[in-house]
Amino acid sequence: MSAEEVAAGEQAAGGRATGEQATDERATGEQATDGRAADPTGLPRAPLAPAPLTRVPLGRTTAWTTRLAFGAAGIGNLYSTVTDEDANRTLATAWDRGIRSFDTAPHYGLGLSERRLGAFLQDRPRDTYTVSTKVGRLLVPDPGAPGDDLAHGFAVPAAYRRVWDFGADGVRRGLEASLERLGLDRVDIVYLHDPDDHADQALREAYPALERLRAEGVVRAIGVGMNQTAIPTRFVTETDLDVVLLAGRYTLLDRSGLAELLPAAQRRGVSIVAGGVFNSGLLADPRPGATYDYAAAPPETLARALRLREICERHGVPLRAAAARFPLGHPAVAGVLLGLRGAAEAADAADMLAREIPEALWEELRREHDIHGSGPAPVGG
Repeated sequence: MSAEEVAAGEQAAGGRATGEQATDERATGEQATDGRAADPTGLPRAPLAPAPLTRVPLGRTTAWTTRLAFGAAGIGNLYSTVTDEDANRTLATAWDRGIRSFDTAPHYGLGLSERRLGAFLQDRPRDTYTVSTKVGRLLVPDPGAPGDDLAHGFAVPAAYRRVWDFGADGVRRGLEASLERLGLDRVDIVYLHDPDDHADQALREAYPALERLRAEGVVRAIGVGMNQTAIPTRFVTETDLDVVLLAGRYTLLDRSGLAELLPAAQRRGVSIVAGGVFNSGLLADPRPGATYDYAAAPPETLARALRLREICERHGVPLRAAAARFPLGHPAVAGVLLGLRGAAEAADAADMLAREIPEALWEELRREHDIHGSGPAPVGG
């Protein structure tokens, strides 16, 4: 899995550069709209205790994300069943705590996540929230299929089968089906979902289809969502997309996104939404048996996570707070996406993101990172 933890149509073609016209110069003065900038040492500065309600624009579009976004795979019965009531309570808690950006996909519970999210949002003013969904997997009815969908990670009846389709027609059909499940007439952001084995078709057919949808005002921002960096870097450098949903590749344990993707995104004015910031659980609760990228954490990785927890606790900060805040230190990162499946998780996520973190902790983490030959940690609150 990749990003599991992980409005309006006024954005028309006017004023946008085409993919051929866009250059690295387009990012000048546009990326750090919230006042973040690299300090003289080149290390990005994190905003002070960002409120989840803070809205940050995505790329050069009118679409935005709150600093903390709701990952809706959990309410699609990821791994285990969540009742309709509990899903609604989780969404309501997130809303009450200021979260206004919600990410879903047809893949999540074979459409269950989209249906539950849409039902929750139906009575809320459309301009007060943003919704992202994904294309690339079509849901085809499969009424004769026995059992459940746990082979794909979701505790739902196997009433549909997923069909990969990164063709232009598949993109439009997928988006139309998502809008029907959501009960919305538009979404704000559409991502190409995990085109790992379909990169050429996604670049050749799916991306131009998304570009047309953006030009028509059907969506406000377009992007790609993956748990790797090579293909997203191709999209950032070869196309005119607006945002990358990057799962698990810019965290306290895995900073591979710093090698090429984040610098390219910063140059090109492309926003990053960081998902999978706990690396599927290890950074939330490091212990023997904890998962790292959806498998048992290797001993050396567990040891690093335990060391990070020790440092954080010495400064009176939960590791999960530092892990959630860390990606926001980079100027290209617009927000953090956390997968939430319970009301208590939603409340805790908001608390962790808003928590004051002493600069001394970031400095010690910076030194720890340097030992591992990795990248910068945020400085400041």
